[in-house]
Amino acid sequence: MNRNQVLPQVVLSGEPNALRKIDFCAPQTYQGSGFLPIKALARVAKEVSEIAEGDGFTWSVQSRFTHSPGSEPNPILDLSLNGKLHLICQRCLRPFAVDLVEKRQFLLLASEADADAYPIEDDELEPLVASQHFDLLETIEDEILLSLPLIPKHSEGVCQAHLSYGDANETEGGPAEKRENPFNILKNMKKSS
Repeated sequence: MNRNQVLPQVVLSGEPNALRKIDFCAPQTYQGSGFLPIKALARVAKEVSEIAEGDGFTWSVQSRFTHSPGSEPNPILDLSLNGKLHLICQRCLRPFAVDLVEKRQFLLLASEADADAYPIEDDELEPLVASQHFDLLETIEDEILLSLPLIPKHSEGVCQAHLSYGDANETEGGPAEKRENPFNILKNMKKSS
């Protein structure tokens, strides 16, 4: 008989505060989904340029057990995120919408030592230390922050580079006067002393 069929399944509430204390050590599986507005994600809110109507993330979670011959079943946590937020384009310095879609699988482990010993080469599963007071909201927020672009910018051809102050002077009144090399100025100062 499959262990997933025997264990009770707990349905998680979509409320942000209900995601702060989940007992992943209990012999049960979890399922849940909901929408988290940007305001409910304090660390993500610090990264956004503005909060528009509808900005936030739809999330879904499913836990299950996988069977490995000769050992205890391994608890797996599947996390899906789909959402939108606004960041500053580093090319034109204007806000733009970023759509993020992430799917992660975590292997729930009993201790930090087990997580440290987990092979790094495994690209499918990420180790995560389970606890009786697991903060799923923090994990969701971590995954959103890790999926943000390192240098946010519009797609190629959508915007133009922001003009710096020096470039703006050249385009407004024609070419700016050619500046004298600062090293020549120092050289002349040295000769006159």
